[in-house]
Amino acid sequence: MQDRLKAQITVGLLAFFASIWVLVEQVRTNSVLMDAIILIFVVLIVMLVLSYILVAILDWINIFDLKTNAILTLIVLIAFMINLTIYLLLN
Repeated sequence: MQDRLKAQITVGLLAFFASIWVLVEQVRTNSVLMDAIILIFVVLIVMLVLSYILVAILDWINIFDLKTNAILTLIVLIAFMINLTIYLLLN
């Protein structure tokens, strides 16, 4: 397995598990359990796809090394989840 692919999967899973507590709260407060479970799987897939795309773009630009690209991607994905959390909690 290539190092870039390992970094992409690891960053996607780290960002997902860093933000899972909000999704768990949505599951507890949501009356329809199936909708909440589907939301969790959709967010997992979105995190993996976004991490794949962002690390690939940063690796293609080739300014930083792979570790720095992975950290930058993780920061961006967690910021994305914080914004999504605020949106979900306000609505």
